[in-house]
Order: sequence, then structure tokens, then C-alpha cells
Amino acid sequence: MKTRFALIVVLLIAVISSAGLLNNPENRFKLELDYEIGFTGVIFHTIQFGQTGTVLNYVKDGGQDVLFPYQRYTAGLSIGKHTVYFLYQPLTVQSKVQLKNDLIVDGVTFPAGSGILLNYGFPFYRVNYTYDVLRKGNSYLALGLSLQLRNADIYFESLDGTKFVDNKNVGPVPIIKVKGAYWLNEKAYLAADIDGFYASSRFINGADFDFEGSVLDASLRAGLLLTDYLETYFNVRFIGGTAKGTSENSGSPDGFTDNRLATINFSIGFQLK
Repeated sequence: MKTRFALIVVLLIAVISSAGLLNNPENRFKLELDYEIGFTGVIFHTIQFGQTGTVLNYVKDGGQDVLFPYQRYTAGLSIGKHTVYFLYQPLTVQSKVQLKNDLIVDGVTFPAGSGILLNYGFPFYRVNYTYDVLRKGNSYLALGLSLQLRNADIYFESLDGTKFVDNKNVGPVPIIKVKGAYWLNEKAYLAADIDGFYASSRFINGADFDFEGSVLDASLRAGLLLTDYLETYFNVRFIGGTAKGTSENSGSPDGFTDNRLATINFSIGFQLK
């Protein structure tokens, strides 16, 4: 963690030193770097593996009723009205609990009273493209598309080491994007950023089987310009989604999955531009 923080600081210093050159008003290219840090609260989260499996309520019975660390990294490059963003969003939550009831996952039973490690890993990478449909000064409204790469690593491990069940999945997810900002004056602004999509077709949702899924990543931001090249902001973000279907290639007894997640995230951030 200390090494990561040191690398981030070095990167910020390097970018600050070169920002005047990269984002000269006479340069048609504009670089943006964002870093957010804060905490995540899980509002609602249930999961089921196997048609006869237990519907696990992570918040009530799985130890997700506390706050978890939150970080987010974004880089953007603009050319006129066109902008391309690259996002990395870590999203891994681990908890250890003593089961109140039997937990059945893909035909494997973890008995009531036993200790279990629950890992819900769903970090993702996303590439966005937006086009400014409206712009007045620094205020703007942009529409675009995103392609998200899901990287799921979900597992259940008994603390005595006798039982282990995992479910891994990697695949693309297409998303519609809306992004905008309104500057209240030369120093302060409000902004919104929404990525969302719903699909129930294997052709659209990137799966090789019929699967119903949805994604919503929506934020509201209040920001302040500190220097010509540095902004700080407070952000409230909702991240959630659903996934339900049956895969013939999952390796589980019947391939059925039903996953529903809703989180609220509070963070402070910094943007170099």
C-alpha cells in the first residue's frame, strides 16, 4: 500500500510539472488524470449459484454490513469535442463470518456454525468515448459509449480448509454513457457521470449463452478549481448491477447464477488537466 501511494505521488508530481506543456491552450490535445479515494457501503447484495443453491444475503449474513475502502483511477484524452477515457475500478470485498444457516453453493454445503471466508471480486476496466453535444465555456453535455471488461473472482472457502467453491468470469459489457458539468463560477462546478445498460441477449451482453444483466454506474460531483491545472472534488457514486442466467460452460452442476448488487460510494478526488 505504501509503495502504491508513493508511486501515485511521483506520478502526480511528474504530471503537474508537465501539465503546462501538455495542456497549453494552443495544443489541440488535452490530458486529464483522476484519482478518487473514499469508502464503499453495500446497500443490497444477494447471490445464488445453482438452482438448488442458497440465496445468500451478503449484507445480512455475509459480513458486508460495514464500510470498505474505495479507489478509482481514470485517464482521459480530448481532441476537440472528442474524448476517450480509460478507467480502472477495483471492487473486491472480503469478509469472514460464522454461518447462521447451511449455505449451499453449486451443490457444496457449508454447514451452519462453521466459519467461512467470502471473497467477492468484481473489479473492472472500462474504455469510454464521448462527444460534446453541447458546450458553453467550461460547461458541457457529452454522450457516448463504453466497453467494460468484467473480471469476476468470487469464491467461498471454509476456514478449516476442507471446502472451497469458486466462480470466475471474464467478458465484455457494452454500456451507454452520459457525462456533463455545469460551472457555477470560475472556481466551482457541479458534474454528473452516468454509465448504464440492460441486456437480455447473448449477442449484446458479451456472454456465450442467454443471460440477463444490467449495469449502473452513476455519480454526482461538486468540484473546486485549485489552480489552472488542478481540481479537487467530493463525489457520491452508485455502482450496481444484476446478472442472471445459466451457462453450459461454468463447471458447476447446472450453471445457474443470480447475482444482484447495489453500493453507494463516497470519495474525495483530484483531477489534473
